[in-house]
Amino acid sequence: MKSSLNAQTIAAAALVAALLLLPAYSSLTGNIFILTLFTRIVILALAAVSLNLIMGYGGMMSFGHAAYLGIGGYAVGILAQEGIGSGYAQFAVALAASALFALVIGALSLRTRGVYFIMITLAFAQMAYYVASGLARYGGDDGLTIYKRSDFGGLVNLSDRVQFYYLCLACLLAVVFLIWRIVNSRFGLVVQGLRSNEQRMQAIGFASKRYKLVCFVIAGTLCGLAGALLANNTDFISPAVMYWTRSGDLMVMVILGGMGTLFGPVVGAVLYLVLEELLSQLTEYWALIMGPLLLLVVLFGRGGIMGLLGRLNRG
Repeated sequence: MKSSLNAQTIAAAALVAALLLLPAYSSLTGNIFILTLFTRIVILALAAVSLNLIMGYGGMMSFGHAAYLGIGGYAVGILAQEGIGSGYAQFAVALAASALFALVIGALSLRTRGVYFIMITLAFAQMAYYVASGLARYGGDDGLTIYKRSDFGGLVNLSDRVQFYYLCLACLLAVVFLIWRIVNSRFGLVVQGLRSNEQRMQAIGFASKRYKLVCFVIAGTLCGLAGALLANNTDFISPAVMYWTRSGDLMVMVILGGMGTLFGPVVGAVLYLVLEELLSQLTEYWALIMGPLLLLVVLFGRGGIMGLLGRLNRG
């Protein structure tokens, strides 16, 4: 067990070090694209990490998690459109709106289990998608262009590629640390106990729905943060961000890296999005190659990449 943990820790540390040094590599080689690509990867890794909290640790298979990406992004875009450029206001609204939406979805969907839970979360996400598509004042189906990035009063310049990248990376690492604290707290242990045996946890006096709802809201709020960063990264937000296929992408990242592991979703996001970029440059039918590769990982890499590292190390 000790060597397995060491292998996973070394892989996580190497990944963090590479992400920290990436801007220096980009500057030395003059490769601006790699910094742009990894800024997007870091943001989506943050969203995957938030999904892992409910899916990997809480056992809640949400198929509507991308809705919070859109809500966070639209909070930034709509406020910018209305002349409110303060990043403090925009991000606060993004987090609050995502938390409120998660509270409503969680309060209703957590009354069900299994496939019914999956379908209700999917239905709410699609509802958010169609609402955003109907916002004619804010672009409707065509999306909303954001002409000025969030202003933090000189604290950080989001128009500077390197500063923005490090802001996104700092948010990712802070969220990973927060989730580590959560899952190792009494609250987190209860949530993990509910995933394993909800009836037994209820029998000893834990209010299962209350714990799961709080966990659900935390995950939605953190994904809303990713949405606010994504809107600033692309200078654009559209309903497509909320579509169910984006939720599927986030689930693939979590499963690929390793559900219920701290850095698994980050590893999964990096691998999935780098493969997507490389294969899309080789052929327009890249999905036909990506599909079987992911299937092989699922079939032979039980526990994802982090699980595979542990087994190889033990072997």
